[in-house]
Amino acid sequence: MVLSRFWLAIFISSIAFIVISLFTANTYTIDYVLNGKKDDPILISEKYAEQLPAFIKDSIKKAKDQTIIINRDTLNSDTTYVYKNKTVKIYSGVQKSDGLLPTCKSTLLDLILPLIAYLAFFCGLMELLIISGASGKLAKALSPVFVKVFPSIPKNHPSISYMTLNFAANFLGLDSAATPFGLKAMESLQEINPDKDRASDAQIMFMCLHASGLTLIATSIIGYRAAANASNPADVMLPCIITSFIGTIAAFLIVGIKQKINFKSASLVIALMVLIAAIVGLLMYVNHLDLIGKNYFTSNLSGLILFGIIAFTLIFSWRHEKKFTEAGTTVFDAFVVGANNGVKTGVTIFPYVLGMLVAISLFRNSGLFEIISDGIAFVFSNMGVNKQITDALPVAMLRPFSSAGSRGFLIDSMNTFGADSLTGRLSSIFQCSAESTFYVIAVYFGSVNIKNTRYALGTMLLVDVICVITAIFVASWFF
Repeated sequence: MVLSRFWLAIFISSIAFIVISLFTANTYTIDYVLNGKKDDPILISEKYAEQLPAFIKDSIKKAKDQTIIINRDTLNSDTTYVYKNKTVKIYSGVQKSDGLLPTCKSTLLDLILPLIAYLAFFCGLMELLIISGASGKLAKALSPVFVKVFPSIPKNHPSISYMTLNFAANFLGLDSAATPFGLKAMESLQEINPDKDRASDAQIMFMCLHASGLTLIATSIIGYRAAANASNPADVMLPCIITSFIGTIAAFLIVGIKQKINFKSASLVIALMVLIAAIVGLLMYVNHLDLIGKNYFTSNLSGLILFGIIAFTLIFSWRHEKKFTEAGTTVFDAFVVGANNGVKTGVTIFPYVLGMLVAISLFRNSGLFEIISDGIAFVFSNMGVNKQITDALPVAMLRPFSSAGSRGFLIDSMNTFGADSLTGRLSSIFQCSAESTFYVIAVYFGSVNIKNTRYALGTMLLVDVICVITAIFVASWFF
């Protein structure tokens, strides 16, 4: 219900703001909101050539393509004049995201189809894990911890192994693998959900832990920083780990208090200590490497572990081929069945993702997001907050809505202020410290047709705020 109302509020307020801007002459045309592409110039006016200053009129007529650009060297303020059919079209600024119709197209072609391919492959592997018995063994090994965190889940339930694989994939920055594992976990949890339209306690806990984004190897962030010529692309790795770890602990505590979980359980304490020890140990190892060593290690560890998971699944299935025979299938046929289920899951979640991304597109292109973002930055600046911090806030604000949008702000902030500036580094930590909340809600709950998400959205947004505050303190401390 909360998500539905929030979605309606974004849609209706954005459309109202667009229409008001058009009729108050603040906007010349709204076509870009419907048909424009990201980074396209925005048409702000159209005049007859005689209405323009003489030097612009003469310059346009002398230009080879009858196009001139003013203030080329001033950031984000280029004004382009294009003379055609006796009128001059004036463009200024660029579009923040794709319009409504291109968003519909790109959601299918650039997001859902690749996602379906990932789902097909990894769901095929998960079918092998199920039939071979590997998932059952993993669930049995981890049950002592998971039954404390998810008390409503029966001991040795298969969802435990899927959630473990999801957490591990997120932990290692394997986004393409994390989503299929997570969707399989939600499907498995839905089987034991007594109210199919309402999110269960276990589903909410899983979603909030997943969305907290605990990441050990921030491969993509390191890559963006390397492309922006950072002196040490991996220097944000430790701040990213600390921020995402605190976010994960916050999510666990908030949801745990709500669900009255016993935090004094010995198995929980031991599991937490093991996790902390693993993080500290790996950080100590990475810290003693030189720059080339760090880049080599971080760029290959995740890939090697993913190959390890694939190899283990196939070898274990081959070693236990009798179980496939007993189930009346073969290893390859089981993979095909799982892959087919992955395709069906992708088709199911498409409408949910489409509805959310179109709303976000309207929200950004309407100008409402910039007004809210600028307003928050103004408040922070008047509170005496460092300007380098306020310059990074757009990344934090857009992160819950759109990973691609916040990534664009991240790259822009590094290009504008420098990859080694506090703004550039803080933007990197913001990008790494949490998931895209609304996208995750749409995909995961949509995959099992959950209509009432209860307090999941509010908790995830609260964790996002905690991650932002933590990132600011951590970045200020380190840099």
